[in-house]
Amino acid sequence: MQKTRSFWGWGWQEELPSGEERDRLTGLLGAFFADHPPRPTPYPALEAIELPEPAVAVPAEFADFCDAGAFERAAHTYGKNYRDLVRGFQGDFAAAPDFVAFPRDEDDIARLLKWAAREDVAVVPYGGGTSVVSGVECGRDEATRHVTLDLARMDRVLDVDPVSSAARIQAGARGPVLQEQLAEYGFTFRHYPQSFELSTLGGWIATRAGGHYATLYTHMDDFVESVRMVTPAGEVVSRRLPGSGAGPSPDRLMLGSEGIFGVITEAWIRVQRPPVYRARASVKFAEFDQAVEATRALAQSGLYPSNCRLLDATEALINEVSGDFRQVLLLAFESHDHALQPWMERALAIVREHGGRVSSGPEYSDGTDEGGSGEGAQWREAFFRAPYRQSALVSLGMIADTFETAVTWDQFAELDRVLRERVQAAMNEHCGTGLLSCRFTHVYPDGPAPYYTLIAPGREGELLEQWYAIKQVASDTLIEYGATITHHHAVGKVHRPWYERQRPALFGQVLRAIKAELDPAAVLNPNVLIRRDGGA
Repeated sequence: MQKTRSFWGWGWQEELPSGEERDRLTGLLGAFFADHPPRPTPYPALEAIELPEPAVAVPAEFADFCDAGAFERAAHTYGKNYRDLVRGFQGDFAAAPDFVAFPRDEDDIARLLKWAAREDVAVVPYGGGTSVVSGVECGRDEATRHVTLDLARMDRVLDVDPVSSAARIQAGARGPVLQEQLAEYGFTFRHYPQSFELSTLGGWIATRAGGHYATLYTHMDDFVESVRMVTPAGEVVSRRLPGSGAGPSPDRLMLGSEGIFGVITEAWIRVQRPPVYRARASVKFAEFDQAVEATRALAQSGLYPSNCRLLDATEALINEVSGDFRQVLLLAFESHDHALQPWMERALAIVREHGGRVSSGPEYSDGTDEGGSGEGAQWREAFFRAPYRQSALVSLGMIADTFETAVTWDQFAELDRVLRERVQAAMNEHCGTGLLSCRFTHVYPDGPAPYYTLIAPGREGELLEQWYAIKQVASDTLIEYGATITHHHAVGKVHRPWYERQRPALFGQVLRAIKAELDPAAVLNPNVLIRRDGGA
């Protein structure tokens, strides 16, 4: 069955929670928020929304790869953060692009960029449209005319180097498409962000996405050999190398560039043989600080588990991983080459030393089974369903969002304490109540990447004001306590005010100078990362 992308919510329209699943979610929220019950409202229909008239028509020379239809314009208006979902659910598509370009090759991109610079039309690279930081949106107050650039037609694995274990892949390849093609050569790419089904290789590079591995190979930075990018000023192509000490890296310039310098079109990526051996276990802790110390010990042990995700008791409860109000640590190792019992046995010895109790496993396999059983399997299912559930929560009148960061171990306990106090107080003040949970998505020898989820009842007509008040408290606290405004969600427009406080002031001037050189007409992704008006 062919599925249809939701024009307003996350993912596939057919997979948005409905019927029994939505009723169960409504009941669960009613139990948590008895004094503030959810308000179920039907999902919107495309036929009921109004789009602004295009400010610029598709030029005749681009007619064979551009689309100005209602569905594509609506579906490419926003990313997928809470603010985007609310506006889409309410039928506000005032920021719709004038048309959507689906280039077939780099020549189409170069011609479009030249036309846009000449005609002063903003161009927004879309990736898979899964940005949660307003990284693919262009408001009418930012550019009176703009087009969205979607590389869905450029999604091929172009070359594979089996000797060096690398592949040259076009930037428009979505996760499943990329994996399917690599499998034909006996390879895989172990990068599974929550958006895996919909996001693209180019988007992962442009946002320095975090993926499958909880330790060691955590970001796209670790997998990129070289990158090719088309800019309004010409092409930027880095040399394919396993490593280099030759000056500042051009790859690092393109990693995290978020579409403001050019359009990433392809990259050489390090790939691997599929895992054969797997080891899994779940460990429970009575206290969160015990679990944190155990996780730190694992991160500093040199064992480098592929999965080392800590869920606090609330996170485990709301995702139905565990209902006994204990913290859950999900552990896993994988290898193509060797069995993993010694690694798992040592890891379990470490967590037991810190008060952990093994609740599931250890479970070993030497086949292709990826799911496992127990808490780990339940978490895997909940993890990929969570974005769909967020869209459903919007339809129930709830505020539901996440914020993530990274901080050194010595700073974490104080940051976590103050964050929980301040965000809970903000939810109580603006919403009457609220739930806040935490998990570690990635861990490093010098610090964790904590990821917080909040759910609170919203008031009709005030959802975005309530959301931003809470978001501001969380973001201010991250910067005040020495953490990063984002570990892997990128900067976009949502995080830019705090990114400006985090980055060195002189570095901001360097970014603007690079932008002026590569995109002199300033048409690419205005106000993402840096302000279009040249402000600080």
